[in-house]
Amino acid sequence: MRLYKYLIPFLLFFFIFLKTQAQTDTIHKIRLEPKREFRGVWIATVVNIDWPSDVHLSVDRQKQELLAILDADQRAGINAVMLQVRPAADAFYAKSIEPWSRWLTGKQGQAPDPLWDPLEFAITEAHKRGMELHAWFNPYRATFDGNFKALSPNHITNLQPSWFFTYGGIKLFNPGIPEVRDYIVKVILNVVDNYDIDGVHMDDYFYPYKISGQVINDDQTFKTYAGDFVDIRDWRRNNVNLLIEALSDSIHKHKQYVKFGISPFGIWKNESQDPEGSDTHGGDSYYELYADSRKWVKEGWVDYIAPQIYWQFGYRLAAFENLVDWWSDNTYGKHLYIGQAPYRAFEPRSRAFHNPAEIPNQIKYLRNNPRIQGSIFFNNSSLIRTPFGFTDSLRTNYYKYPALPPPMLWLDSVPPMPPKNLTLTATGNSVKLKWQTPDLANDKEPVYGYVIYRLDGTDSVNLTNPKYILHIQYDTGLEYEDKTAQRGKTYLYIVTAIDRMKNESDPTPTV
Repeated sequence: MRLYKYLIPFLLFFFIFLKTQAQTDTIHKIRLEPKREFRGVWIATVVNIDWPSDVHLSVDRQKQELLAILDADQRAGINAVMLQVRPAADAFYAKSIEPWSRWLTGKQGQAPDPLWDPLEFAITEAHKRGMELHAWFNPYRATFDGNFKALSPNHITNLQPSWFFTYGGIKLFNPGIPEVRDYIVKVILNVVDNYDIDGVHMDDYFYPYKISGQVINDDQTFKTYAGDFVDIRDWRRNNVNLLIEALSDSIHKHKQYVKFGISPFGIWKNESQDPEGSDTHGGDSYYELYADSRKWVKEGWVDYIAPQIYWQFGYRLAAFENLVDWWSDNTYGKHLYIGQAPYRAFEPRSRAFHNPAEIPNQIKYLRNNPRIQGSIFFNNSSLIRTPFGFTDSLRTNYYKYPALPPPMLWLDSVPPMPPKNLTLTATGNSVKLKWQTPDLANDKEPVYGYVIYRLDGTDSVNLTNPKYILHIQYDTGLEYEDKTAQRGKTYLYIVTAIDRMKNESDPTPTV
């Protein structure tokens, strides 16, 4: 009995120690932030979800709001924004073959006054802040409501009425018509050619989500274009596949470095529908939306897939961890970014997301899987205004240090040459760095930007640790001023060059 008296407390202490040590090891592993990580956010313009806040704002006010959004995203550690530029066969950009969006000016087809180009402005300002900009397109939605009389006379539904079917009170492009696919490719390539975007992004709206009592009216189109297909469902999936494949080929032919990514519904197929599906019990993209999202990755048509996994850990129909694990087993060498849902913190019924640790724990889970390269958050307003301090935890913990987007070696694997002749000049309370343009890379691609590192004088040089990144710049300027240097301290400075795909050069000698 006396032995048990001492043994039981010892065992309790031992198990507590092991548990604490395991937690400490995990936290330590998590806190070593990745130097490469995609940290995206969706900026939705449809019905003014994120921007602009009102259709009656002046142009100056619209610009101020967009700058405030990008500033807040930068403070939160975001390094990529997905800006919705085509919500419903309309445009948030000037060089468009489609009419101006009513969610910009209040009336479809009405240009802003004074005239400006929101997309061009957003690209410039995002790049100033070290953020990529991906142009987000809704491929098939032609109207958002049934007020067809408010459409511009030169809206595509008025110019080509036979290209559309009505479902749920809105008009949708009929994906089975070859001219429709050609038109959508043309619209997107117009942006690729005329704007300095980093990526083309599409969301989950392909064939429409099911509505009770509604039928997709494409029987006649099927009879005309079925070819060898006997099942209209397989034909519909193929129609979407044809568009994705054509876009992939065309985008990279026009600009090799422009990334192409899609954010599908989180479930491809359930395991009950197909043994290769996920351990889930919800709606799916394959049968319900005719979107074979796994095939797009498997065939290499997309550079990244960003499934919308908007559920919590342990959710009985679609557990976050089950879907993350399934998608990570089906990346086929392409990038996987997980769509996460800070917006659910504003839903009274989504109590799991009222837990301040839910999304941080999701980030930890993703970072422990080497086949996952980052996240995209829906939506921007929710990310910035989250009521449970999540954005603060990004700023002070998970995204505390800058990160470069992960490279896509299948698009470009050749790094630039290092900058030349780095020099420093101490002036008052700052240090000015200057360098010279690197020699041309082996693939003849010009330099796109630079990364400036600063280490304390006693630190060992370790450029894999993001805490030493002082600044990331997406321009070819040859100097930088460090205004945070403290008098009396010794610092080590290093500069590397990056190309458009964010491949990084060897470092300069330490100065």
